[in-house]
Amino acid sequence: MTAVPTAPGSATPLSGYAIRSTAEVSDAAAVVSAPGYRTTGWHPAGPRSTVLAALVADGKHPDPFYSTNQQRIPAADFTVPWWFRAEFTVEDPSSRTYLDFSGVVSAADVFVNGKQVATASTVAGAYTRHELDVTGLVRAGANAVAFRINPNNPRKNLTMGWLDWLQPPPDENMGIVRDVLVRRGGPVALRDAHVVTSLALPSLAAADLTVKAQVRNDSAEAVTATLSGTIGATDPTGPTSTGIAFRRDVPLRAHETKTVAFAPADAPGLHLDAPRVWWPAGMGAQELYALDLTVTVPVPGAGARSGAESGAVSDRSRHGFGIRSVQAPLNKDGARQYSVNGRPLLIRGAGWSPDQLLRWDPTYAEDRLAYARDLGLNTLRLEGHLEPDEFFDLADRYGILTLPGWQCCTKWEGEVNGTEAGESWTAADHPVAKASMAAEAARLRDHPSVISFLIGSDFAPDAEIEKGYLDALKAADWPTPVIPAASAKSAPLSGPSGMRMPGPYDWVPPGYWYDKREGGATGFNSETSAGPDVPTLDTLRRMMSPAELTALWKDPAAPQYHRSPSRTYATLKLYDDALTARYGAPRSLDDYVAKAQLAQYENVRAQFEAYARNATDASKPSTGVIYWMFNSGWTSLHWQLVDRFLDQGGAYFGAKKANEPLHIQYSYDDRTVAVVNRRRAAVSGLTARVSLFNTDGTQKYDRTVTGLGVGGDGAKATALTLPASVEGLSTTHLARLILTDSAGSEVSRNVYWLSTRRDVSDYDESDWYHTPTTAYADLTGLRSMAQASLSATATTAVGADAPTTSTTTTTTTTTVTLRNTGTGNTPALLTDLHLVDGKDVPVLPVQWSDNQISLWPGESATLTATYRTADLHGSAPRIRVSGWNTPTATVPAAGRR
Repeated sequence: MTAVPTAPGSATPLSGYAIRSTAEVSDAAAVVSAPGYRTTGWHPAGPRSTVLAALVADGKHPDPFYSTNQQRIPAADFTVPWWFRAEFTVEDPSSRTYLDFSGVVSAADVFVNGKQVATASTVAGAYTRHELDVTGLVRAGANAVAFRINPNNPRKNLTMGWLDWLQPPPDENMGIVRDVLVRRGGPVALRDAHVVTSLALPSLAAADLTVKAQVRNDSAEAVTATLSGTIGATDPTGPTSTGIAFRRDVPLRAHETKTVAFAPADAPGLHLDAPRVWWPAGMGAQELYALDLTVTVPVPGAGARSGAESGAVSDRSRHGFGIRSVQAPLNKDGARQYSVNGRPLLIRGAGWSPDQLLRWDPTYAEDRLAYARDLGLNTLRLEGHLEPDEFFDLADRYGILTLPGWQCCTKWEGEVNGTEAGESWTAADHPVAKASMAAEAARLRDHPSVISFLIGSDFAPDAEIEKGYLDALKAADWPTPVIPAASAKSAPLSGPSGMRMPGPYDWVPPGYWYDKREGGATGFNSETSAGPDVPTLDTLRRMMSPAELTALWKDPAAPQYHRSPSRTYATLKLYDDALTARYGAPRSLDDYVAKAQLAQYENVRAQFEAYARNATDASKPSTGVIYWMFNSGWTSLHWQLVDRFLDQGGAYFGAKKANEPLHIQYSYDDRTVAVVNRRRAAVSGLTARVSLFNTDGTQKYDRTVTGLGVGGDGAKATALTLPASVEGLSTTHLARLILTDSAGSEVSRNVYWLSTRRDVSDYDESDWYHTPTTAYADLTGLRSMAQASLSATATTAVGADAPTTSTTTTTTTTTVTLRNTGTGNTPALLTDLHLVDGKDVPVLPVQWSDNQISLWPGESATLTATYRTADLHGSAPRIRVSGWNTPTATVPAAGRR
């Protein structure tokens, strides 16, 4: 039972539901939706829940994330509507009461206290927003609301669906996946508050703000309301006033709605000198503001005084926003080039996935956003599955840019996608699509992290659909570029997208990324990667049965349930063929996973490094890359930089290495060694040392270049070009790149395992998901590397309370010093550190200063791991050390104060 306060402006989410299939409920809707109805035998559900999420939480079905458990859940259970029923209490029914909601998947009939208040023909589409005035039905005490939710079919409904990312849940996510709010207020409602910002470029010296809101007289009497507001700058610990205030009397006829705007011309405080500007992570601070609005109405009998002087509060709102400018024109090559606050930036991003059951966990979401920032990413793309408000609040706080948009291969593109999945639109779909766009535009427009909306994905909308979207965006004062498609398509009104979507989506070699064709580093590639990302052994054992793990490394032709439902990706054969050809056939599960981490590290690193190197080219520069994907919504072998359990493997640390702020890197195509500087300021006095070694550690080439300088904002400088051949260099060899600053301190270190035989791609046989490889690099020499001797010592310090965006958490830092103690020449290749508890279970999430490093004899490195103290669950931390040619050992991490 949800207690709803009387306070005007309150918006109280229903705290949860009782749910049950209509096949099991014979009572009429009027009975089910009456207060006091007995729900014995119904299942509890949270305030945002799909049917399957509730059933899993209630123990009805086994964990669908393990093995093939999901196949045991009967899909027939979800072919009929389900009831979602809740009760709430109010003390004073004389205040106006509204139900405000979106996120119904796919459509619903809505009932309050036995009366139908909306039909499934109007409450249709996952993103449409609905406000139902139920004042006349609400009574003092208990009240009931019931949703009869129709089954979802994303090929037929403008909702949410899963494609080839993961095995879709059998309920197709039917349910209510956003809050249902019970709003209270007086006779005049306040809605649609937002702020339009205009920032002076390039100086950033001033900004003009225009505050807009709707005031709506819901009474049968004329009234003069007073709208007043303040704006204050905020920080993670609370608001600080900037002294901006404004007010206006607004006469309203009965049932009249007016849009009220405050601009600097009539509220001078809305012109800001030296505004606190919001920047993406790595470019500046994430400054935020808060808008507070209140509407008051005269108290009866108070005479002719205005509402502000004598009135009662009728409604209020609090609303966050940021001041920043986003531009994304097409460059001379037709590619989108984003700039924020006048500074161009390379979009370094990845595709975001929500939980497969659409369960919202704010801590889990924040952990993943913290990982994105740790990886040096600046952008996340959301193709459909547009997360709740808290996600975008977190993105604002973390400085992670977002690219939300509609989903491909479903009803959203059914009118324009030819023979692909998704049915053609009917007349009823157009208003649903426009209402969806209007609702999402109003919800997202003031988040500074949102830098565009993609109104198409694989295909651009036709003229009629596009006009509906654009009209809705214009009406919402949408402030950032509208992108017609994520692919190289054009829309009738918006023109060319400036994006491209050539793939690949399955394995290609690292050198592929350097070619300015297909998916290589040119233009803006909106979704691309080398496909599979096999997680760590710890994660594999949590998600797959022993028999499945055996097939994983022994049988490349075996269908992999945890890869994808798509027949294109049914197996790991392309990936496994490359792994065997380049590294040698796997000899065990451990050997397979170790080779997978090497392969994923080198490939992900190369993808981001290639796009970074080419970003400042005069011809066909790269402007953006979205790694497909950042994470999977379930336990997966497919498309992920970080796995379901937040463990980190080769893909994670390859991306982290490539995206470090000041970075030395090797180019697979022309053998150049470059320095890329993502910091704002230029750097000078750098020294680059490049050495080549046989796999036994024998040095065959060594060159040092001094006096290097590189500009800021993504500039690069070429240090040297490695010779085409080096006498005595083995077929498989290692390259060590070290960059030091003017004081001699190491600022970037990068190690490659290379071959004198190059991977060869057959571009003439490319298709939409990969380019065949006709010859492979020979990295099998890594198998002959001698065992390296490593020592590791670790200490742990419990830190002070660390504020996050939502709470205060005590963190712990473990410091590890690694040293290669060997007396010969053998390096320790790709040494991995895992923080584990007393049962050898990884402590997650964790942020490492660096990891998966390679050390030569006599070299040492000190690394830190930071994590929540509570995640140790009282255990003493330990460090598990392993590597390509390093025996696994676990050392204690003694605590200290």
